[in-house]
Amino acid sequence: MRSATFRMICRLLIAPVMALSVQTARAGMIGADQASLAAGAQTERNTVLNALGRPAVTSELQALGVDPQAARDRVAAMSDEELDALAGKMNSLPVGGEGLVVVLLIVLLIVVLLRRR
Repeated sequence: MRSATFRMICRLLIAPVMALSVQTARAGMIGADQASLAAGAQTERNTVLNALGRPAVTSELQALGVDPQAARDRVAAMSDEELDALAGKMNSLPVGGEGLVVVLLIVLLIVVLLRRR
């Protein structure tokens, strides 16, 4: 009796195990444009995160009541289009001498994005 019950349990368990083990895998080639877009998005994300790591930006965020870590988390959750827009604005600003403008632009954008949630 015990061996008959054991066999029945084994037979009942074989079907789900076999069904779960059948998985399909697909592989394909990606184009150079797709690979460069992914690398570009990561570069833009790093640019924005580096700007958020600056002491002036951190102090401005805290002065506006925004947690700098929450701002970093929000940047990490941004879509590629949002990152592209933000990085484009950052890159279009003049280099040096206009640091306050850059800081205020970043802080303003982060505050708007955080309140939008």
